[in-house]
Amino acid sequence: MAVSMKNLDPAFQGAGQKAGTEIWRIENFQPVAISKSSHGKFFAGDSYVILKTTALKNGALRHDIHYWLGKDTSQDEAGAAAIKCVELDAALGGRAVQYREVQGHETEKFLSYFKPCIIPQEGGIASGFKHVEAEEHQIRLFVCKGKHVVHVTEVAFARSSLSHDDIFILDTKSKIFQFNGSNSCIQERAKALEVVQYIKDTYHDGKCDIAAVEDGRLMADAETGEFWGFFGGFAPLPKKTTTNEQKSIDLPSKLFCVEKGEAVPIGADSWTRELLETNKCYILDCGKEVFVWMGRSTSLDGRKSASNVVDELLRGLDRPKSHVIRVIEGFETVAFRSKFESWPQSTNVTVSEDGRGKVAALLKRQGINVKGLLKAETPKEEPHIYIDCTGDLQCTAYNWQVWRVDGQKKTLLSSSDQSKFYSGDCYVFQYSYPGDEKDEHLVGTWLGKQSVEEDRVAASSQASKMVESLKFLPTQACFYEGNEPLQFFAIFQSFIVFKGGVSKGYKNYIAEKELSDDTYSEDGLALFRVQGSGPDNMQAIQVEPVASSLNSSYCYILHSGSSLFTWSGNLTSSESQEIVERQLDLIKPNMQSKLQKEGAESEQFWDLLGGKSEYASLKIVREAEADPHLFSCTLTKGDLKVTEVYNFSQDDLMTEDIFILDCHSDIYVWVGQQVESKTKMNALAIGQKFLERDFLHEKLSLQAPIYIVMEGSEPIYFTRFFSWDSTKSAMHGNSFQRKLAILKGDTPVLDKPKRRTPVSYTGRSAAPEKSNRSRSMSFSPDRVRVRGRSPAFNALAATFENSNARNLSTPPPMVRKIFPKSVTPDSAKLASRSAAIAALTSSFEQPPPARQFIIPRSPKLGPETSKSTPETISRQNSVEESKPKPETIQEDVKENEAEDDEGLPVHPYERLKTTSTDPAEDIDVTKRETYLSRDEFKEKFGITKDVFYKMPKWKQNKLKMALQLF
Repeated sequence: MAVSMKNLDPAFQGAGQKAGTEIWRIENFQPVAISKSSHGKFFAGDSYVILKTTALKNGALRHDIHYWLGKDTSQDEAGAAAIKCVELDAALGGRAVQYREVQGHETEKFLSYFKPCIIPQEGGIASGFKHVEAEEHQIRLFVCKGKHVVHVTEVAFARSSLSHDDIFILDTKSKIFQFNGSNSCIQERAKALEVVQYIKDTYHDGKCDIAAVEDGRLMADAETGEFWGFFGGFAPLPKKTTTNEQKSIDLPSKLFCVEKGEAVPIGADSWTRELLETNKCYILDCGKEVFVWMGRSTSLDGRKSASNVVDELLRGLDRPKSHVIRVIEGFETVAFRSKFESWPQSTNVTVSEDGRGKVAALLKRQGINVKGLLKAETPKEEPHIYIDCTGDLQCTAYNWQVWRVDGQKKTLLSSSDQSKFYSGDCYVFQYSYPGDEKDEHLVGTWLGKQSVEEDRVAASSQASKMVESLKFLPTQACFYEGNEPLQFFAIFQSFIVFKGGVSKGYKNYIAEKELSDDTYSEDGLALFRVQGSGPDNMQAIQVEPVASSLNSSYCYILHSGSSLFTWSGNLTSSESQEIVERQLDLIKPNMQSKLQKEGAESEQFWDLLGGKSEYASLKIVREAEADPHLFSCTLTKGDLKVTEVYNFSQDDLMTEDIFILDCHSDIYVWVGQQVESKTKMNALAIGQKFLERDFLHEKLSLQAPIYIVMEGSEPIYFTRFFSWDSTKSAMHGNSFQRKLAILKGDTPVLDKPKRRTPVSYTGRSAAPEKSNRSRSMSFSPDRVRVRGRSPAFNALAATFENSNARNLSTPPPMVRKIFPKSVTPDSAKLASRSAAIAALTSSFEQPPPARQFIIPRSPKLGPETSKSTPETISRQNSVEESKPKPETIQEDVKENEAEDDEGLPVHPYERLKTTSTDPAEDIDVTKRETYLSRDEFKEKFGITKDVFYKMPKWKQNKLKMALQLF
């Protein structure tokens, strides 16, 4: 159904075309637009139409229409507002949800548009309004209710209006008092302070005093005495046993069909979607909420008739203040769908790109130009990695490491194995990285698809204990194999998942079930799918070694015994094929592979896979991040209850509570500082229950990543959803005390955690085994890092920095060289700058260095350096912090020069080979070629060292493998 533009009310022309709020007041039964300066000002004698337009992440606009009825509005005006809502919805395409709002009983969603509150004024358009602003200030008393949004109602200025259960605001000429009933909760008191601020700014031009009065304090202070003085002195408040408010009674729900202007009951044992016919309107009466369902094929007059019928029905039941929510077929709310026992999941009918991709791949194999068959490739978006990936997975000072879980035990992985996981095992990792204002930390678990429940529980438990031992400062994360976020892959850079497992739990499980052990074997048959976006984000996932595991959008590695193949799908890019070369160096570094192009495979290739078969061509896409929803959570005896917080902001996060931010692809469990430690330990269980319940009926994956975020340690990948002020989460006290301090201009905050001064400035190169992982150097507060700069640019910037201006307790930036030699300080500076400029120039002329995570930037500094223990390094650094040595600074500056090998011991080629029977001792095994003399280097490699080190790393490795130096 659509409305012709000629039938559209002129006041609605152009409505809902951009995000924002639009309001119309009903004047003489016609809508009249209200200026933005008057938004939030409502008169009790009027009716209003409110349109909220929200821009979604997918680019679409969502519309919510509300019609607000003042307590003194006429029945005719209220009816006109309801009818105009139906017309506006039809003009917008018939997709909006419509809400009836009655003064004093508004929905939380409606009130969230006008935070912190609305305070309707007396009068209206019919009475010519009653303006009392110019008169003498009148003392007014308001009652405030609500933890997330505040319902503000003006009550009689009398002692009898006060109670122990609520919060009251007394607005006098020179001071605003907030009276906190003894039974009111801290969160309600904190929210009421926002109303106090609103009254101060709106009615006092921000110029008046504020006082908080606690129920039961008697006359303990002057402000309490002053408050009670307005009521003729203190007297105990009676305990109220009755209330005039409408009590919420759980009535049995009833379903009606609108037939000829009447509500006809429908008798059915159970309600299913099939009961609702597309050419009719229905009324679902659930007591406090009443839904009107309108079929897509109903007429505009039919929908208007249904609106009138529901109003008459509520008047007849003496329930004029019930919430009325009108929904259109196909755009039903979660609350409405949840009332039915059977409701099919909505599916968006789209053209299958998988079938289109298969046809394109097939034609391409036959040499046919497929341009135009596939959709034009969308511009590649820069992936958003909301975490600094130059941090430490393994730092001597803080022991950031990776463990494999084996029951109640965990095994520390060496740096060479910390990015190689087994699908049958579970892992725990710790990661630290520089944040905007302080060091930030992440403790995570990775749960393999084939892992056993015992190991999963143990991994989560050990991670929670780590977080607790670190005073709940780190963010805790739980990742499942196949559902890892981009941040996880960026941290590990090169990531390999092998089939099978090595834990006792996995081995016992397959033994009990009499299953075959398919744990990866270097000499066995294995097929790896290679994926990723570049050297800092690439994965090799072992899959079943059958042809159906192939996909035209990926490259693969296949090996069996002495046979090694790489397979490139017809829909892959040159970058994907380069990633395969990099992963080969990790999986089979000493073997030469045979390239197989899709459509031109050898018989041996297909024989290893058991023959040809059909396979997919559509790329595996991770769940996309959706528009975030914030929920307040309570867990009572295993039952999780949530309340959605609409139009949320940082101020909605109360330190006494737990909140869940649902982004569909991930969920964040935010835990306030005032939450009990026992509840903090259950935060992961709360997140898992949230996924199980799927409150928004959005098909949440039970294996979606879960982040546990502690107040005061919020990482940027959480705060990006808010306009964040870090000082607020670092304040002392409960929610009420914090907001009162802000209101009074007194904001005591906790000392911000400072970024640590690393004990070992060489980061992962501090210990010999850590040198095979490339990260940028440890972060210094005095040094500004710019994300996205190339290593060469960072080297150039560091070289020209003024080291004298640096805090002497912080080691200077290091521009490392491959062949250190003894030079004068002046020559070191000149050579360093020359090398940096040369590196910057070469970065514009050739691809960036490959696989930096394997080939370290830090060189082998000699036998004595390689034997240094972490303790020795710590002692050396402590001395350097107290008294910096110019010699050390000079050595740091000259590290990255690649001019000569002076200063390094020279060994013959026969002793440097990986197969040598008399291997050279105390060498950096990842840099064997550096110990060759220049002459022998040129003899073996056929090129000079200068030419060799200008090559991409993967080409260097290929040459080194051929000479058994890798």
